[in-house]
Amino acid sequence: MQSAQRVALVAFPGIRAFDVAVITEVWGTDRTDRGVPRFTLHRHGADRAPVAMPGGLTLTPDQDLEALKGFGPSDLVVVPGVDEHLAPVPEPVLAALRSAHGAGVPVAALCGGAFVLAQAGLLDGRRAVTHWNLTGLLARSHPGVQVVPDALFVEDGGVWTAAGVAAGIDLCLHLVRTAHGAEAAATIARSMVTAPFRTGTQAQFVDQPTPCSDREADALAAVRERALRHLSEPLTVADLAGWAGMSPRSFARHFTATTGTTPVQWLLDQRIAAAQKLLERTGLPMPEVARRCGFGSEVTMRQHFAARLATSPRDYRRAFRSAGA
Repeated sequence: MQSAQRVALVAFPGIRAFDVAVITEVWGTDRTDRGVPRFTLHRHGADRAPVAMPGGLTLTPDQDLEALKGFGPSDLVVVPGVDEHLAPVPEPVLAALRSAHGAGVPVAALCGGAFVLAQAGLLDGRRAVTHWNLTGLLARSHPGVQVVPDALFVEDGGVWTAAGVAAGIDLCLHLVRTAHGAEAAATIARSMVTAPFRTGTQAQFVDQPTPCSDREADALAAVRERALRHLSEPLTVADLAGWAGMSPRSFARHFTATTGTTPVQWLLDQRIAAAQKLLERTGLPMPEVARRCGFGSEVTMRQHFAARLATSPRDYRRAFRSAGA
């Protein structure tokens, strides 16, 4: 039996309860009866004393930081966000994070946790993101960080950072998707009743709709639903705009304002997600997978997989095809 992926939640005073809850919900709930791989989630602290969190809550670690020395590249270390972004983080925590990353363990931080990784020196010379309202503070307090102003999550050199609140959920699901496939991430997302697939390059927030544009948002939602039913067809922005009764330019503008991404990018994201599911669930030939997902050819699908997932469709299938498919 394959060993469970070990996930470490790094606990220290001041971490946010919401982020702790997200990490626990994603990796601390047993969903093996629904085909999700086994995870082993532990809370690692400098000692076993209860850790104070904002709001009067506490979290009791069940492992010390020394246990992280046994982690490897297939495991994961996750840092919750903090509210006091410039407060000094205990040196044992920073040293443990540097040691884990030096051993090749992926390290991820949610929201304000980027400031923790920056204090540890893990973001020097690397791209990173945090909540949109904190990007200026991160850039000023840690000038060696290449702050990305508008993204949900980014990765650079094995270090992951995420924007605020809900983007932490997106990153956690993406980390599951990367390690265990799209079906596992989608199953967890369904359990959490959250969106199963938002790309890291999507904008952190979208324009607030006015009463007049609410009707347009409804029309755009209907267009997205219709597009998902016709992914095998060579859809264009003009096609989608026609379904919404708009000009292509107006449609593209409203679509981006509503979703945070362009129609072309959204279509590509959905095609890749659909291909991932078919590759995991079925033994369909590659040309048929490409046709059903609207890539037109296996070559085109392979190019997009290489650009987005840094792998090929065949290698993806070998890695994530369900044993019972």
